[in-house]
Amino acid sequence: MAPPPAKKAKTEEEAPEKDAEMKEGSEETPKAEAAVPEAPKELEKDENLSTKKPKIEAPVVFHVPDTTMNVMASTSNGLLKTLTDGGFQYLLAGARASVGLKSGRYVFEAKIVELITPFDDQKGGNRSVQPKQLLRIGLSTSSAPIILGDAEGQMFFDTEGFVQVGKKRTSVTKKILRDSVIAVVLNLDSSSPNANTVSLFKDGERMCQPQELPESMKGQALFPSLSYRNVTVHANFGPQLLAELPFKTRMVGDALQKDAEVKASPAAPSGGKYEVLFPVALPEEGPFEWLDLFLQKNPHYTELSDRAILTWCEQSGIFRPKGYAARTAMDKPEMGFGIGGLDDFSVRRLLQAVAPVQNRHFVVMEARGNLIKEEREEATSRFSAFKKVARVMVGEPTADFKKATLETMLKQKQEASDLEFRNKQAEEKRKKAIEKRQKELEKARKKALKAQQKAAAERKKKLEEEKKAKEKAEGKEEKEAEEEKKEEEPEEEEEEEEEAEEPEEMEVEPPKVQLTAEEKKAWYVKKTIPDISQYALNTSFAKFSLPEKQEGFDEVAFEWAKADKAKDYLKAWILERKLTTRIEDLHPSTWFHQKLAQWQRVLQEWHGKQNAFKTAIQKKAAEKAAKVAKAAAAKKAAEATKAAKAAARAAALKAIEAKKAAGKELTDKEKETEAKKDEEEEKEEPEKMEVEEEEEEDEASKVDFDNLDVFAIEDICDLGGGMTIFRDFGFEDWAMASLRFELHLLAHAFRRDVSDPERTGIHLDHLGFYYQKYYKKALDFKFFDVKDARELVDMVKDTVFLTPQQIIESQLPDELESLGIFGKLTEEDRRHRILRSDLGEEGAKLKFQQAMPQQQNWGHKGGAKGGKPVAVAGRGGAAAATPAGGGGWGYNQSKGGAKGGNWGYRK
Repeated sequence: MAPPPAKKAKTEEEAPEKDAEMKEGSEETPKAEAAVPEAPKELEKDENLSTKKPKIEAPVVFHVPDTTMNVMASTSNGLLKTLTDGGFQYLLAGARASVGLKSGRYVFEAKIVELITPFDDQKGGNRSVQPKQLLRIGLSTSSAPIILGDAEGQMFFDTEGFVQVGKKRTSVTKKILRDSVIAVVLNLDSSSPNANTVSLFKDGERMCQPQELPESMKGQALFPSLSYRNVTVHANFGPQLLAELPFKTRMVGDALQKDAEVKASPAAPSGGKYEVLFPVALPEEGPFEWLDLFLQKNPHYTELSDRAILTWCEQSGIFRPKGYAARTAMDKPEMGFGIGGLDDFSVRRLLQAVAPVQNRHFVVMEARGNLIKEEREEATSRFSAFKKVARVMVGEPTADFKKATLETMLKQKQEASDLEFRNKQAEEKRKKAIEKRQKELEKARKKALKAQQKAAAERKKKLEEEKKAKEKAEGKEEKEAEEEKKEEEPEEEEEEEEEAEEPEEMEVEPPKVQLTAEEKKAWYVKKTIPDISQYALNTSFAKFSLPEKQEGFDEVAFEWAKADKAKDYLKAWILERKLTTRIEDLHPSTWFHQKLAQWQRVLQEWHGKQNAFKTAIQKKAAEKAAKVAKAAAAKKAAEATKAAKAAARAAALKAIEAKKAAGKELTDKEKETEAKKDEEEEKEEPEKMEVEEEEEEDEASKVDFDNLDVFAIEDICDLGGGMTIFRDFGFEDWAMASLRFELHLLAHAFRRDVSDPERTGIHLDHLGFYYQKYYKKALDFKFFDVKDARELVDMVKDTVFLTPQQIIESQLPDELESLGIFGKLTEEDRRHRILRSDLGEEGAKLKFQQAMPQQQNWGHKGGAKGGKPVAVAGRGGAAAATPAGGGGWGYNQSKGGAKGGNWGYRK
């Protein structure tokens, strides 16, 4: 059966087919597998290989600095293998040959002799890297990365059938399988029809049209390069081809001296030992900027860092869900690939094992680790056969570093300005396009309106003509002749105004920016990604130190400040951080928990006494009210009896008078009643109310509470008769008392727990952090109706205060004979607030968030340790909100409703 016709290569842009002398190139359609539509016409001619011109003498090899660390080269025959375990099965290996080509036409070959299928570790996710086996073969400049990718100065073909230049990737052929001989022909012969092109051959047959070299690679020495994953490759630079081409040409190993640039073998290291550098610099003070400058000047050094591993993954084409720009820090960034073998840092561990056995210079870039003595000692112990050098960059940078900093800052500022300018231009163009579109729509609307008017006029004219015809038939021709003549005069059409086309705006270059005088004083570039993560810095900066030879170094070089000044600089830097940096791994001590438990017991006792006093007052008031009611009832009964007797007597006397008036004789009893009439009237005097003797005045009523000297009170729980100093405390006062104690205890507990005389206390910026860490609850500024920590501290300045360094300190000693001082301070503050309020001062009254919907008060079970929220509404009335945390201030009410309510603390 005849083979199906070859499919045309799919690209993002269709281009006409060209002969072999034409250069084609179009962007990739990623999933396309396409063959060339027809066999390209071969225009390459045979070359005279018997010239007597001098040839290069050195063999074509792969020098160690021009290979990645996972390349394992055989001692002969150009066989290249790679590491395939510990995450390396996902990474590309890269190798660049030692001979570069500047002119002429040359070929080199590669053959996949083994496909490796390593174990795919999916313990950290189910993602993998495709294709698992891959070979890239092409050319690169000496300054380009070793791994072939989308960087400038690189061009290559791959076994998936694509050619790539920069970010442009184009499908040009079918997939290339194992055991195929792949040849790349570089034509730099200016007299050839295929000058400045690269061609791909498989088993001696051309696979695609010649691909044009990018402008950035023309005129430079181009070095054969290979990048591969999970395959074993045989690289052939001559003298014999593995597969003959349709034309004769030289192999790279047979290059003429005039056409080639040969990289000399790396010089033997001084003293016979390769060097491993340990840069030591403070975070945010240029560690990675110094490293970038160093590697630019010394490309034969290999960086060992997690940053370098991420770059390696990016060059290997491994997809990272959040992108490669997203990272928490430059030092020890998270991998985040969703691939177990990469995310578990297996690559780092294997590199630490492989590096000491390779003959190359290294830079161990551990921004945090190189500042800690124990980690430096561990790192140096791995490189026993190397010369170990510590480079210390602490203090004021060198002039070269400052210059590079200003150049970077200017570049970043210019890029930001250019972006803003382009965005502004785009917005202006968008507005103009909208305005133009609106004008066009308005013009079209007017045109349509005129057409409608014209059509209406024509209809009217037609009707009039029909009418005239009818009238003419009736003999009215003469009368209408003159009018008809006038009407038949053509109407003048309005000429449309032709709008002048707006000239296209010339492309305006963005304005050039300059650094300000203040910016020019900067030593370091401000970055969005920190050198060390905040957590890592907070937990380790106190251990930072400068290296010494005793730690295993052969040399310690201070490049910026001298040793003594550098040590003083570091000491001052650490001291400043101690005052302003929070301690992530700090844990509350037993002393703190004991003091907090004591406060909770005392606070509960105070609430009990306040409730007992209020209950006693209510009981006495109720008893007195009952007695008054009883006396009133007795009086009313007596008055009723008296009135009844008086009415009966009056009725009897009236009957006697009536009998007497009738002339009837009175009985002895009636005579006696009449006789006593005058006596009863004399006796009838207003009865005085029996006044109960006043009860003996109780002790509580003897206390002049409003005029008491708060700080002269000995027992705040008994001022007399069970009265307490917190008699009139409301919800806000109890919250303020707790706040006073909590900030006081927090200040002292922190100083005790850190046990560092240089850490004098909690910095204001970290009050919320430590409050959460100690009390297991958030410090809610909104609850206290303040904006920030400064305003909160100012509310209780009688207990805690801020030092000039913004450190929170307590006014009270850590060991107190009694906790009553917090009740006294709160009562004194309450009285002062009332006075200010009476004087009309706005803001004197506290406005805490108190009310909660649905008559519930959400507190927490479990004391200081926090716990689940629980509703604690009292019976008979609404409850109130509580500050977040261990206990809750709840409003208790009796069955009687609003009367008799009080604030109670609930654990």
